[in-house]
Amino acid sequence: MRFNFQSSDTICALSTAPGMAAIAVIRISGTGSFKLAERFFRAKSKHFSFEKAQSHHVYFGLLFEGDELVDEVLLSVFRGPHSYTGEDMVEISCHGSTYIQQQILRMLLEHGARLAEPGEFTLRAFSHGRFDLAQAEAIADLIASNSRTTHDLAMKQMRGGFSDKISQLRTQLVDFASLIELELDFAEEDVEFANREDFFKLLKNLQLEMGILIESFKTGNAIKTGIPVAIIGKPNVGKSTLLNAILNEEKAIVSEIPGTTRDVIEDTIIIDGYNFRFIDTAGLRESDDLIENMGIERTYEKINQASIILYIVDIASFKGEMAEEILEDFKSFIENENKHFILIGNKIDMMEEIPGHFREMVELETIFVSAKRKENIHLIADSLVKAVKNLTIQSDSIVSNTRHYNALKEASSALMEVEKNFRVGLPSDLIAIDIRTALHHLGSITGEIYTEEILGNIFSKFCIGK
Repeated sequence: MRFNFQSSDTICALSTAPGMAAIAVIRISGTGSFKLAERFFRAKSKHFSFEKAQSHHVYFGLLFEGDELVDEVLLSVFRGPHSYTGEDMVEISCHGSTYIQQQILRMLLEHGARLAEPGEFTLRAFSHGRFDLAQAEAIADLIASNSRTTHDLAMKQMRGGFSDKISQLRTQLVDFASLIELELDFAEEDVEFANREDFFKLLKNLQLEMGILIESFKTGNAIKTGIPVAIIGKPNVGKSTLLNAILNEEKAIVSEIPGTTRDVIEDTIIIDGYNFRFIDTAGLRESDDLIENMGIERTYEKINQASIILYIVDIASFKGEMAEEILEDFKSFIENENKHFILIGNKIDMMEEIPGHFREMVELETIFVSAKRKENIHLIADSLVKAVKNLTIQSDSIVSNTRHYNALKEASSALMEVEKNFRVGLPSDLIAIDIRTALHHLGSITGEIYTEEILGNIFSKFCIGK
């Protein structure tokens, strides 16, 4: 996908989902948008003309190809630069017949428009300064959002809070970098325009700010891809049955034979607006089976990655020494403030009553369920939602995009080199190289610095018509 920001092409595309629907929207953008639409549109109002049509107004009329009536439509007019793309735009809202959609697109293509590339409307908006690259990526995230948290995160980033933070960091560094560059012009005079102590303070502040952003990726990525919940325990305690009960479908194979689950099984579900990614793991035990042992190794990997751990025990056969074993084996996870550990006492259907001393024995949050009968599964859902309330997005500057995360890490690494080189007394010209590297990586986030490869990678993932 190649880009020409000075392109005078008029582009068009279906912006609603393909297929039959009540209505469909066909979008046109470019300098020839009004002239193209004028060929086919006849307004019901006798006083309508594209020359006098007001921006951001909708007009009712008929669409003709020659003398043949194609459809009754609503036509929305947007005058550049105050449109989505920054260019003159027209949106045709027609009936959702696939035949009508195809006819309108054919008419537009035959009279000078071309079909838009994926993300080309948004690319044109970026090229006309309607928003920066990070905000453009947030638009794609907003379209893909499937829960309240992913929606909130995308909305905050689209409104520019994260971009403003990056720009602030970059501006501070640019101001000082200009003094370093000035020193290079007076190298023979051996003068210092940049106060070194002030610069060390600036570096410390920048590293602190970037460290917070880098650390926020754990939360941002969890919100975007689903908060990881690992279901762990000994073989045959009901892990797969519990996963099926939570998901309300037969996702995992259930068997009384220990070691049935030999690999990691994952699926997502939205609970009260939060997207959870459940991970059913191999049973934790010693085994001579090579394949099963590989599954157990993956189990421990998933435990490390999980934000929430559901440890399942067979409450019907639970013995006192098992509590000490749980506390000892998973002490690091239980005490980890970044993880939420919940003990699930399963198979209450096999007991006359729940032992009243159990919670006191383990001193952990405990929920008693029957995964087989789907009893008390709602209590797990309530506990999960309560556990992630702290993930509610308070800051406008949270990182959820892997590209941004990597760019921040590269910028932070470059600044570490700057500080190290300053302290060992390297010349300003060598230090300036690392400063430029940090500026480059920060600028790549918002698009102040970009390459065709970066743009191609970003916008090719957009849907056509956006």
